[in-house]
Parts: sequence; C-alpha cells; structure tokens
Amino acid sequence: MASAHWRNNFLDRIKINGVELVEEQEVREGIVKAFQHQLREDPGWRADLEGLQLKSLDLSEAEALEVPFTEEEIFSALMDMNGDKALGPDGFTMAFWQVCWDFIKEEVVELFKEFYDQKSFAKSLNSTFLVIIPKKGGAEDLGEFQPISLLRGLYKLMAKVLANRLKMVLDKVVSADQNAFVRGRQILDASLIANEVVDYWQKRKEKGLVCKLDIEKAYDSINWSFLMKVLKKMGFGSRWMEWMWWCFSTAKFSVLTNEVPEGFFSSSKGLRQGDPISPYLFILGMEVLSALIRRAVQGNFISGCRLRGRGDAEIMVSHLLFADDTIIFCEASKDQLTHLGWILVWFEAASELRINLAKSELIPVGEIDNIEEMAVELGCRIGSFPVKYLGLPWGPAQGLVHVGRGGGKNEEKTCPLEKTILV
Repeated sequence: MASAHWRNNFLDRIKINGVELVEEQEVREGIVKAFQHQLREDPGWRADLEGLQLKSLDLSEAEALEVPFTEEEIFSALMDMNGDKALGPDGFTMAFWQVCWDFIKEEVVELFKEFYDQKSFAKSLNSTFLVIIPKKGGAEDLGEFQPISLLRGLYKLMAKVLANRLKMVLDKVVSADQNAFVRGRQILDASLIANEVVDYWQKRKEKGLVCKLDIEKAYDSINWSFLMKVLKKMGFGSRWMEWMWWCFSTAKFSVLTNEVPEGFFSSSKGLRQGDPISPYLFILGMEVLSALIRRAVQGNFISGCRLRGRGDAEIMVSHLLFADDTIIFCEASKDQLTHLGWILVWFEAASELRINLAKSELIPVGEIDNIEEMAVELGCRIGSFPVKYLGLPWGPAQGLVHVGRGGGKNEEKTCPLEKTILV
C-alpha cells in the first residue's frame, strides 16, 4: 500500500510560471526556486495600523501567557497531538515522543526552561520539510498544489504548547465576525448566518451584494512585521512577541520532492501550514481586515445587512471571516464597492495578503441591472447562487428549519444571531 501511494504521488513533471519542467533534478530545483521567491518579503512601503481600533488583552491576560512552562502543561499538549502524522526532518513521529516520555521528559522540560529564559532555542530544531500536495486530481501547475510543512517533533511540541495558551485568550481579541479556531465558535455558525442574510434580503425583496473573496497564498504571504504590530496593538507582552518572532523567523526549509530533499533556505514572510501556532496567528492578522470593514460600516461607507433579532433588536452583519474564507455584504452600490476596493488595497499594503480578484466573486441578491458594471468596479467576476461556502451549500433558503438539540423543526437553538436560523 505504501509503495502504491508513493507511485500515485510521484512527481515527474510540473509547470512553474508557464514553463513545464520534466527532468527530475530541474523539477526539484524549480520548486525550490519558486518557494524561495514566494517566501521572500516584498520590499516597500507598509500601511500603518495607527488609529485602527483592535480589541486588546488586559495586563493579567497578557501576563498569563508568559508564565513559566510546567511539566504537566507540556505532557498534556504532547498527549493531545496526533502521533501518526508524517515524519519531520528528525525522522520521528509524535508517537515516539509520547511513548518515550518517561525517558526524555527531563531533557524536554529543560528545553522549555531554556526557551523561557533565553526566548530562543537551537535553530536546528526549526528545520522543515516542505511538501506539496495536489489540491485536485491531475494537478500540473505548481499553483494547483498545497504546500505543507513537516516539522521536527520538539519544535512541534513547543508550538503546540504555545498554541494552547493562545487559544485561551483568542476570544478576548478576535471579534464575533471571525469563527475559525475560537472557543465556542463553530464553522456551522458562519454558514447559518450567511444563509440568514441572503434569505432576509430575499424575503423583503431587498437588493444586495455578496462579495466572496479569495486570498492568494494566504499563509505563505502574511508579513511578519505586520503580525508583530498586531500583537503589540492587541496588548501581548514583549516576551510573548519575542517567542513568536523566534518561532517563525528561524525556520529553514528543504523541499521534499519524490522523497528527496532539495535546498536549505530561510524565509522572510509567511506562516507554515502544519505549524500548530500558525492558524491562530493568521486569524489575529485577519482581525485587521475585520476592523477596517467595521470602521467603514460605522462611517456609512459600507452598509452590510441589518437583521432583526429577538425583541426587534437590530443586528448588523457586514462580513464573515473563517480563516482565509472571506464574505462581505453590502448594498448594490458602486460607491460601496469602490470603498471596499480601497479597504482591500490598504489591507494588502499592510499585511502582504493579496485578494485575488480574478478568483473572487460578486454575487447579486435580487435583480441588479448594472451588475456587470459593479463587477468591473471591484475587478472580480460575477457569481450566482447556489455556491459552496465552508464546504456547505449556500443560497436562498428553501424552507424554515429551526436548528435544535433534538433535531425537530419546532425546536430552537441560540445562535450567534440569537434568533431562529433559516437554512
């Protein structure tokens, strides 16, 4: 089975920037050069975050992240990890560290103590195998592959411990517009709210626009200095920020193609997919986009959708973010799309996260005569319902369904909108 799996994933050719490479060595070298370029920071001006309102930790919450590591905390994180995932450069699965804990725990705890005191660890612990996985069958172009990082076991354990700490405070700094990786928030919440907005507009025969945005190479592109500014603005302490900087700035990459490593290079931007801390740092960066949209709504530059909750309370839904899946709701207005375009340009200038408008969609709700002009204004294509959102079908509701614990149609569940959900 293993040999059959290897044959199925054997890469004998690949297309990079329109050029097809067929020799095994040039395939390996071509992929290395592509990722060296992709993970290099773009020089130039960066938009400033001053004046932008972000939620922040209080002093006690920030200090709680920086307490010394304990053996119990480390062991708990280790046993919570999947032991059978692919090997990293050290040749060990996490199952090895789990089984051998009693023999190695003193050295591991000492490593964490050193990291705490010196705010650093040996750079060799952060070497990484970069593998590319096809996003679909028959993938030929490098853009049709997903890069995944295989990490050394000890670094992965350190990142897991840090991620566990960060998870405890995410809800303090991440707004309700983001649902990914935050305790108490689920992928279904975002899907239900998105359905509710479209159904609300349709029932009242209102016109609206849904902007479904594609962020290009999201994890690979995010700027480190931008992330540090976000952490500082959110009230994270200096020790925590130094830990984060060391974790992502000391990584070294070798690209693993057909089980053969090639190259050994550093990066100057991006987060590794496969690093336990990466998803949480990424959504902290995305909180800047959320804050920009909220500010535009407060200034009446983007309208969103005003739903009616219980007791006739108004609930504003202007956007939904789930990691790099981004949905924005606005009026069928060229002015609003112009302002949204400015927001996206500013966000890219701050973070290096680029919205790929060629893959983004503008979906009309109701009959909008000049939808083509509006798509040109934003620079994206026109879409239509139904579409897939977070793996689920999304479009005008076919019926009223109360989502309840018993699954019956007459049972209600409290959701982020605090009202009956239309599915």
